[in-house]
This record gives sequence, C-alpha cells and structure tokens, in this order.
Amino acid sequence: MQSKIGRMLVQQNLVTSDQLNEALERQRQMGGRVVENLVQLKYLNEGEFESFVEQAPPAPTSVEETGLGEDFLIELTLKHLYFGGVIAGYEVAQRMRLPFQGVIHPIIRFLKDEKLAEIKKGTGISEGVYTFALTDEGRRRAREVIDLSSYAGPAPVPIEEYEPMCNRQTVRNLVVSRHELELAFDELVLEPEIFDQLGPAINGGRSIFLFGDPGNGKTSIAEAMSRLLKGGIYIPHALKVDNQIVKVFDPVHHTAIDIPKAEMDSGEPDITGGPRYDTRWVFCRRPVVEVGGELTLSMLDLEFDDVSKYYEAPLQVKANGGLFIIDDFGRQQVTPRDLLNRWILPLEKRIDFLTLHTGNKFAVPFEQLLIFATNLEPLELVDEAFLRRIRYKINVGDPTPAQYTMIFSMVCESKGVPFDPRAIDYLLETWYRKHSLPLRACHPRDIVEHCIDMARYHAATPELTPQILDHIFRTYFILKD
Repeated sequence: MQSKIGRMLVQQNLVTSDQLNEALERQRQMGGRVVENLVQLKYLNEGEFESFVEQAPPAPTSVEETGLGEDFLIELTLKHLYFGGVIAGYEVAQRMRLPFQGVIHPIIRFLKDEKLAEIKKGTGISEGVYTFALTDEGRRRAREVIDLSSYAGPAPVPIEEYEPMCNRQTVRNLVVSRHELELAFDELVLEPEIFDQLGPAINGGRSIFLFGDPGNGKTSIAEAMSRLLKGGIYIPHALKVDNQIVKVFDPVHHTAIDIPKAEMDSGEPDITGGPRYDTRWVFCRRPVVEVGGELTLSMLDLEFDDVSKYYEAPLQVKANGGLFIIDDFGRQQVTPRDLLNRWILPLEKRIDFLTLHTGNKFAVPFEQLLIFATNLEPLELVDEAFLRRIRYKINVGDPTPAQYTMIFSMVCESKGVPFDPRAIDYLLETWYRKHSLPLRACHPRDIVEHCIDMARYHAATPELTPQILDHIFRTYFILKD
C-alpha cells in the first residue's frame, strides 16, 4: 500500500509509481521512511523534497476552484463590504485573500446585478480599482448574514484541502543528524547518550516523554528542539467545515516568514496585482506550542464564540507541522488519565476528531512532535497503555561534578561574572556533600544571578567568594539543621 506522501510525490511527477514501489519494498526490508529510501535509491534528492514541502498552493482562478461555493463567497463578500463601507474591489480581494479576477469580480458583479451593491466611483480598465458600497437592501442582507456569523476575515480553506497539506508538511519528514543535534543543544551540557536517544525519536516523528528530577533541563531540551525544525510550512488563516468557520492561524503560535522566492516568481498575477499563490495560506516557521499547568481538556476542543459565532482551533491543530510541548505534565487541571482517554486514538492513528456545536464530528490530522516533560514519577502518572503509545522515554538525570563545573563556567561567561574553579570545589565540599544536596543543572544559573543581585545591591563587582556563596546558599536552599 502506497504511503500518503508517496502518492503525492507521484502526483507531482517527482518520482514514478515504480520508483515509489521500489522504495516501499526497501522500506519494508531496511526501515526508515519512504522519503529516506527514495533519497537512498537516488530517485529523489533532499533539495527536491524540501521544494516539494514548501511548494505554495496555487491561487484559485475561479469561484469553483476555491472549494467554498458561490453562496458562501457572496455572504463573506457582503460582510466585508458592510464593515469596509466604501471600498475598492481589489481591496475586498486582498482582505479575503483571493484573486479579484476570476473569483471576487464575478461575486461583486452578482451583487451589483441583484442591486445589493453599487459602484461609488470608478474609472479605468478594471473594476478592481472601482469603489463599491452596499445598497440599503445589501446592508439588510449583510446584517442577516452577520447574525449567523460575524466572521469577516480571510476566506477559509475547505477542510478537505487541509489534510493533504498537513501530510506533505508533516514533522515526521524531518531528518536530523548527530551534528545538527549538537549544534541545536550547544548551550546545554548533556550526557552523550541523550543525543542518541533524542535523534531517533525526532527522526521518527514520535512522541517523547522527558522525565527526571526538577531543574535538570527537560524544558530547555524540549524548547531547543525547535531549532531543529527546518524550513517553513503553510498554515490556513481559517478552515471551512460544514459551512462553519474555524480560525487556525494564531500570531501567538505562528510566525509568518517570507515565502520562498521560487514560489513568489511562479505564476502570473491578475490585472489588479493579485497573488500568484493562494494567500489563504500563511507561510510560517514550524510552530512551537507550549502549555503547562494551565492546560484543560477544553483547550483541546473547538472553542465556539457565542457572540461572533465562529470557532477557534484547539492547540493541537495549531501545533500541526511543529512541536507541541506539555510542560510540568501531571500538574495540569486535566488529569493524566483524562488526557490519555482524549489522546489515545490520535497518538496511535495520528488523526483527531473534533465536534461542532451542531453535533457533527470531523477528522483533522494530528501531525506534531508531541513532547511531555515531567519531574513526577511516570508510572505514578499514567498506566502502561499510555506509556506504550509514547515511544521514547528519556530520563534527564543530575549532572556530574564535571558537567556542573562546565555549566557554571558557561553561565559565568554569559553573565559577565569571573569564573573561579575554586568556587566550585568550595561549593561541592562545604555545601553539597555536607548537606547531601543533589546537583541540579539549574543551580549554576540561579547562583550566578543571585550573586549579581547581591553585587547590584552593594554597588560592587560580582565575585564568587566563599562569603558570598555562603550567603547565597542560606537564602537559596531550605536546609535542615
């Protein structure tokens, strides 16, 4: 059976069906992903695949090609004209992220013919530069439409077009090397075996469970993985599902970047300077969505606004194509067991199901690298069934004295505090061993910042003297006599 990504490569004429079948046979024998096997067989190179992933969706040239239907576009145009007042045709097109020629022009012409809109001012060869306004009847119709939903943003993408784009852009197609891992984690001091555990997990696009005592860098490891997310992906402003609007693009989690020049140069703009590609999609960095103790089950479902009457996509949809980090797992308002029951199918099948307020359910891809980070005992949090679905469990342990010293030196350098190795010897002997304190990777940062705070208070130069270190440890730790 051909993979989804494989079928898309064949449809784009990047490989033949025979080449794909040969790669699938090699995959069955040697493992890996189909793209890796195509590269190994020299039927595809990495540059071709990266271009395929970042290929912009073409701009629709007709109402039919939008996949939205004429009635839907009429209603959305009415709302834009209602809120815009007197507005040029090309500006309506820009606000709706659709070409004027072939899409918005026939819609506005229909509104004119039905006496719902009228030209206020216009000269030139294209009605795109004419200004339009609603008639009294048009405003009445617009208010009726707004009562049903006040959404007046960019035109949505049909849900049917979202899945293939997610399959193309899946994080599972990323391949990282040991060298790339070391570069991404160059600010962290980690055991060498950590790289050998993280690398296969990332290349497999599998969920990762980071556990261990607090303060040893689990969150820093999870966040550093964002540096491994290569290239950009296309994220829709919104989706259309059963005539309902679901907003997806979120400036909090999505950072727009310049579209590749090759895509900008392809295709012909329309006479009003319309887009060469479908700007209902935003080219963004791969998203990194991070949540902590504030996570609730409701944040994983559609959020319906009773006033505006449209939906906000849940966090896992916004994380598609990137990272979804659940920090401090086990301390959320949702219990680990409830989260297990909610995600047991998505973790297994990579498909999630969401429910509209009408009761209709629909499927969305679950295509992100999911990372759990906790300082609680894993077996006390979740049962074996849940842990089995999280393929990689990585214990982030305490640093050794040598690693602690290296971290301390790096922190001092970054903070501009003179590093004295004798200070470490003093700390280890006088405080850590005497009071049986565990070494934690976060201690050097906290100690140095504490030292800087003291120096600022006393208008002095920061120094790691025994007297200052003694003061810091008495106020940083709660020690038993």
